[in-house]
Amino acid sequence: QVQLVESGGGLVQAGASLRLSCAASGRTLSSYAMGWFRQAPGKDREFVADINWNGGRTDYADSVKGRFTISRDNAKNTLYLQMNSLKSEDTAVYYCAASLVGGTYDGGYDYWGQGTQVTVSS
Repeated sequence: QVQLVESGGGLVQAGASLRLSCAASGRTLSSYAMGWFRQAPGKDREFVADINWNGGRTDYADSVKGRFTISRDNAKNTLYLQMNSLKSEDTAVYYCAASLVGGTYDGGYDYWGQGTQVTVSS
């Protein structure tokens, strides 16, 4: 079992930056690929970014490419999402998730955090 807890969300103005963290407990994070997903009101949950077990491979949704950076510190059992140049359309609840395989499909993830709200005002 892996327990995931996100933090770092908040209310910011367009153009600002935020860094989300996802702290893991229960099992070592290095056993898993990790991903960030988000869900805006009235919309389906969507893929944001993922990273393989050692950080050697990352992938991003086109909507965040060049603005967001996913990273991990396995020694601290923590996943990060650095979000720059935030836009109003980035407003959503952001979730971290752990998977044995990673990828863009949320059904491939086995463990999920409770989510953290990010609100970007224009």
